[in-house]
Amino acid sequence: MIAKISSYVLHGLNGIPIEIEVDVNNGLPAFDIVGLADTAVKEAKERVRSAIKNSGRQIPTRKITANLAPADVKKEGSLLDLPLAIGVLKACGGLVADTDGIIFLGELSLDGSLRRINGVLPIIISAVTAGYTKFIIPKGNANESSYVAGAKIYPAESLTEVINHLSGLKPIEELKIRDYVAGEGKNLYDTDLSLVKGQTVAKRALEIAVAGGHNLLFVGAPGTGKTMLAKCIPTIMPDMTKEEALETTKIHSVAGVLKDGDGIVCTRPFRSPHHTATTVSLTGGGSNVRPGEISMAHNGVLFMDEMPEYSRSTLEALRQPLEDNVITVSRASGNVTYPANFILCGSMNPCPCGNYGSEDKVCTCTPNQIAKYKARLSGPLLDRIDIQVQVDSVKYAELSSNEQAESSSTVRERVNKARKIQKERFKDDGILTNGSMGEKHIKKYCALSKECESILQSAYESLHLSPRARSRIIKVARTIADTCESVDIAPAHILEAISYRSL
Repeated sequence: MIAKISSYVLHGLNGIPIEIEVDVNNGLPAFDIVGLADTAVKEAKERVRSAIKNSGRQIPTRKITANLAPADVKKEGSLLDLPLAIGVLKACGGLVADTDGIIFLGELSLDGSLRRINGVLPIIISAVTAGYTKFIIPKGNANESSYVAGAKIYPAESLTEVINHLSGLKPIEELKIRDYVAGEGKNLYDTDLSLVKGQTVAKRALEIAVAGGHNLLFVGAPGTGKTMLAKCIPTIMPDMTKEEALETTKIHSVAGVLKDGDGIVCTRPFRSPHHTATTVSLTGGGSNVRPGEISMAHNGVLFMDEMPEYSRSTLEALRQPLEDNVITVSRASGNVTYPANFILCGSMNPCPCGNYGSEDKVCTCTPNQIAKYKARLSGPLLDRIDIQVQVDSVKYAELSSNEQAESSSTVRERVNKARKIQKERFKDDGILTNGSMGEKHIKKYCALSKECESILQSAYESLHLSPRARSRIIKVARTIADTCESVDIAPAHILEAISYRSL
């Protein structure tokens, strides 16, 4: 007797349908799994045997063959344990139930309980798009799955529960689909702009960067507040939409960073990899091609503290995703494309000792040391950072002042107004922010007066800017105009945008 069970495996952020065919025949006792299965899938036979036995069922001592179709698609992970167990039970007559149209997902423990697995959310979204509606998953994945409209999800704690549900003895309660509420996580941040003393120029640059989705670099002496300012970026970003939250959660689910009980990711990601991070950890990869820090920061912030301390190859890996907002990871097993639309925020000292340009400290570095230190950031990479701002030391009077600085909520209101203007502007262009504009968008939405062109030409020639830098100055100027609710780009907007490229 042959039993057929439906399931899914992951390829990047997309689910691929898999049909599990189980055949039980006479012959020497064996359990073979065929169909391009990796080690984790092949080891499932031992977990399935023990789980079925410890769930009060028996497997006949016969030859069992499980085929994972299509045979040319690589199957990875432990999510096929449950469908394999159901297929074995049906094939040997231990379960009489209709399983057509049901997607089974889950890893089995030896005692028959179901463990949570990675990547359930993108699989369910892919399956619903393909027309499937019924899913049996581990209870540990219930929260992240509860936002997919059109899905009937039955979270189970054990193989016994699944058997009883399919047999009609004790149906599993269907998971209630929840509505996403924007702003659910905005009070979870542990920092606020009101806690940052002084730094008026840096705060202004921060607001512009977030309002237009621009990349940002802070340059200043140690202890001036660069890291604290960076940590405030998510607090002034707009609330995540449902689409953004689902897309971010899909990436985190595949990467395996969602903890038991976690639901949808409703706060903007803030990823801060250490400067010893490898290129693969940043871009993604490995034998199973998992997303890296670049993709984990999607819809949020990638903060690179002390940028010159990162390896050259790691920094240069940022260039393509900063342009395209996606990262394509190519390995022998295939190519996977992950989204990577984030705000890059970097920080660095002005020199190795950190005191170059300080009013009250002496720099001990030689000109050659300073030049070598700054050269660790290549010109092409700096060209892609729209806003580069000097973070100066704060006077003691400002630190001890009781004057209340602007809170993140106040700044976020202005950011939301600017983002609303951009959303309306780009409603037919497939982008959301000024930072994502291409040359055709700049030509359409960023007309410059003769005075603005004259100012920009002077800066282009005196600062020896590249054509890319010119385009990015115009994009920043467009954002500054939006924050001022100005229809046209004025000379003052161009001048301020140029000031952020003069480091």
